[in-house]
Formats: sequence, C-alpha cells, structure tokens
Amino acid sequence: MENKVTSTALNTPIATDTDNHWLHSYYLLRAAVAGVWVAAAFIIGTQVSAVAGVLLVLYPLWDAVGNLMDAQHNGGLRRNPTQTLNTVVSILTAGAVAITLAIGMNAVLGMFGVWATLAGLFQLATGVRRWKNYGAQWPMILSGAQSALVGILFLKQANAPEVPGVADIAPYAAFGALYFLIAAVWLAGSQARRRKSTS
Repeated sequence: MENKVTSTALNTPIATDTDNHWLHSYYLLRAAVAGVWVAAAFIIGTQVSAVAGVLLVLYPLWDAVGNLMDAQHNGGLRRNPTQTLNTVVSILTAGAVAITLAIGMNAVLGMFGVWATLAGLFQLATGVRRWKNYGAQWPMILSGAQSALVGILFLKQANAPEVPGVADIAPYAAFGALYFLIAAVWLAGSQARRRKSTS
C-alpha cells in the first residue's frame, strides 16, 4: 500500500494514487445509489406511500453510511470533523423522518430542510478542506452550497398549505447524483493531467 507523502510546508498529507482511486470510486458509488433512489422514488414511491416512507428514511441513512465510509478511509472520524458531523446529523435526520412520517409530509419536508442545509454546509467545508490535496473539488463545493439553499427552500415549502410528496424531494437527490458524477469525472481527468505533466 502506498504511503501518504507529507508536505513540509503545509504539514498536510498529499493524496496518493490509491487515495485518488478511492475518492473516484466513492463519488461514483454515491452517484449510482442516488440515481437508483431517484428512480425508485419516481417510479414506485409516488404510487405506494409505504415505499415512499421507506425511501425517505433510507436517503439520509445512506448519506450517513457514505460519510462514515469516507471518513474511515481518510484517517478516521477524529481527523475528519465535517464528515463526522455529517454522519451524526444524517443519522438523527433518518430517525426524525421516521417519526415525523406519522405527523405528515410537511413535517418530513421540514426535517429534510434542516438536514439539507446542515449537510450541505458540511459537504462544502469538506470540499474546501480537500482542495489542496486532491483538487477537482468544485463540484462538491457547489453541491454543498446548493444543498444549503435548497434546504432553506424546503423549510419554506414545509410551512405552505400544500402537502408535499417524495417527488418534491427527488429532484434534490437527482442533483446530488449529478454533482457526484461530475466530481468523479473531473477528478479522473485532473489526475490524468497531473500524471501526464510529471511523466
């Protein structure tokens, strides 16, 4: 296994090819799972309310698993505070969504609004922190910023008289899938250019 090279000037680890391969695979996995979730939400969730409820709980729960995997691969939870916080918030959100499903979809959308705002800010911070080591983090930064803004919009919609459904949340997940896919492609291209410039 390759060892991380440390920058003496910044005293921060420089990503190795192994690290880059992991992050690329991780982004692709996040994009694929989000894409499957969106398809299930539109095809089945809009027709069967029980399935919609399960999907709404699973989405933040999967985000927690993803952040936990990523943090553990990059030195553990203590070294990755933004992903640790994202994991905790996502787990709490999954539990809160499971409870508020019995209250109504407006309450569920409100929970998603709080989560999307916090998770977006944590994702943005993670992208900024990783920029020097990995590069190609602008899709994650942009995704985090957009997530925070959408979260505020969800909170506003949750207080509206209209009753939302899973189809109102699915586009948010679709944009998340798109950003992860762009990040994976951009990271692969960035690393290819770096290898070419050093060869």
